[in-house]
Amino acid sequence: MTSARSQTGRFITFEGGEGAGKSTQIRLLGNALEKSGHTVLQTREPGGSPGAEEIRSLLVTGDGDRWTGMTEVLLHFAARADHLERVVRPALKAGTWVLCDRFVDSSMAYQGIAQALGKDVIGELADLVVGTTMPDLTLILDLPVADGLARAGARGEGEDRYEKMGHAFHETLRQAFLDIATDAPERCKVIDATQQIDGVHRAVWDATAARFGL
Repeated sequence: MTSARSQTGRFITFEGGEGAGKSTQIRLLGNALEKSGHTVLQTREPGGSPGAEEIRSLLVTGDGDRWTGMTEVLLHFAARADHLERVVRPALKAGTWVLCDRFVDSSMAYQGIAQALGKDVIGELADLVVGTTMPDLTLILDLPVADGLARAGARGEGEDRYEKMGHAFHETLRQAFLDIATDAPERCKVIDATQQIDGVHRAVWDATAARFGL
């Protein structure tokens, strides 16, 4: 899967385990890009469109074993298909920079690796649903599992289904994201998320500026 260079806008995704600070860093990068004169759309997965947000509620609440891995990944890709068609692709075509909290790499890490569905299943679904609409840049926010789960638990948002899946699951998840970055170094940049918020933002900006010549 490669980035679609024919896109007018730029597509940047943020990945990482629970509590990595993705939403905060998306907001800060979005503000910085807008100050630089770019039109920016901030969105998320699962979700980002009305239909996908309805599916999100099924995925992020309830018991950890609410769904089998296969049911779960199909729900994710159903939400992704709607999000791409109704939000992401039109925005990119219009020249908007799209910043997305999670995308297909999360499906690979969570369901493909941590839930052992396998890379081939995720790859086939990605080819069908995502096609060439791959990110131009993926920023993977990395920090120790215990720190991330502590941050996530402090949020108290009620969307804690994945947080309930146990420490071993999240250790596997962290390594899965690091392996994704190793396998796609031209697209992925690992960011040390143990830093203070401003430090993480500087690293995010530097990676973005280097990638796009800002």
